[in-house]
Amino acid sequence: MTPRTSFLFSFAEKYTLLVLNTAGAMVLARLLTPAEVGVYSVGAVLVGLVQVLRDFGVGAYVIQEQELNRDKLRAALSVSLLVAWPLALLVLVASWPAAWFYHEPRLRFVLQLLSINFLLIPFSAVALPYLRRQMRFRSILAINVSQCVAQTGCAVLLAKLGWGYLSLALGAVAGAVATLLTTLYCRPRDLPWLPSWRGVRQILSFGTISTAGTLIDEAGVAAPDLIIGKLAGVAEVGIYGKAMGVINVFNQLVTAAISPVIFPLFSAQAREGRDVRRAYLTTVSYMTALAWPFFGIVALMAQPLVRLLYGNQWDAAVPLIRVICIGSALYSMFSMARYLFVAMGEVRAQARLDAFSVPVRVAAVLAAAPFGLYWVGWAVVVGALFRSGLTYFYLRRLTGLRIGDLAGATWRSVALAACCLGATVALQR
Repeated sequence: MTPRTSFLFSFAEKYTLLVLNTAGAMVLARLLTPAEVGVYSVGAVLVGLVQVLRDFGVGAYVIQEQELNRDKLRAALSVSLLVAWPLALLVLVASWPAAWFYHEPRLRFVLQLLSINFLLIPFSAVALPYLRRQMRFRSILAINVSQCVAQTGCAVLLAKLGWGYLSLALGAVAGAVATLLTTLYCRPRDLPWLPSWRGVRQILSFGTISTAGTLIDEAGVAAPDLIIGKLAGVAEVGIYGKAMGVINVFNQLVTAAISPVIFPLFSAQAREGRDVRRAYLTTVSYMTALAWPFFGIVALMAQPLVRLLYGNQWDAAVPLIRVICIGSALYSMFSMARYLFVAMGEVRAQARLDAFSVPVRVAAVLAAAPFGLYWVGWAVVVGALFRSGLTYFYLRRLTGLRIGDLAGATWRSVALAACCLGATVALQR
């Protein structure tokens, strides 16, 4: 499959998921209260942290490994099983102290249900990155769409039947089952079925460094939800989650569609000794051309967007959205740097970047949380500004990238954003 066709299927997948997820979120936002959504959000964030350990760098290893053979694929399957099943037990056991810590008994049932996913995930953990390495995005589209349909459909049905917060957790389990079944149908024929211990040490070595950085980064993403849940309450977590839901539409529309293709392309260019700096600047020019008009328009239209998507009960998310758009727009220049560093074999550099930037984000959110969600939004912006500056430092050191290069790649995006925002302001009058 050519890169152009790969992008086509990747965008088709993400846009389909966006439509399904948005429709599901609109229905669920009217069937569930902020507190019910917040309980599940806290559980999902906690499980998301554990999910980073579950992968343990297996996906990135399969995509970037220069000489991938059958033995290495069997070793990757062994690592997936070795890590995921103990984590299922960990999530199950941790459900009791987590519920105690947040003074929320319902959280225990959410975590117990989500622990089931860790038993199912290893069977698709190698197949999905292997399909991405082969640029078989038609199969990935089928797998991810089936997961989304099962999860959203189950959650909406159960919410209508009055299952409340449990409808979201049971929907996630239904999605994991659908992923497993569709992956078994689409899996490549040359992918081995049985695990092997030969080569496990190499993957564990790669995964330790890769996972350390990813776990720290995920902790930074999860920090606002966890801190808000402890210092403010689960209803505020629900409001913050809805604000991020609007912001993350861009990730679903663009970032999540581009990154599955960009990572293998960066890896291929690095293996062939080509100019990865030029490839990165091209990516930045496209990303900002989409991101800057998007976040500008979302900031201007936040209130009608929230009311359209979620209803009036979520109006408290509006000022939060407007603030966070600032940081998201800036960071769009650097969002693909992670894939470039890993493709270049600079996993340690990416881990160091995460280790330095995440504590700043967490400290800012901790300082801001007692003053309300609006200031949490500014804390998130501070974290994005610091991470952007640090990412530029590593890009300059590893690829020779300069500020002038970024300016040359983004000046058209500035002009496009100005035109789009000007038209939006004119239409509002």
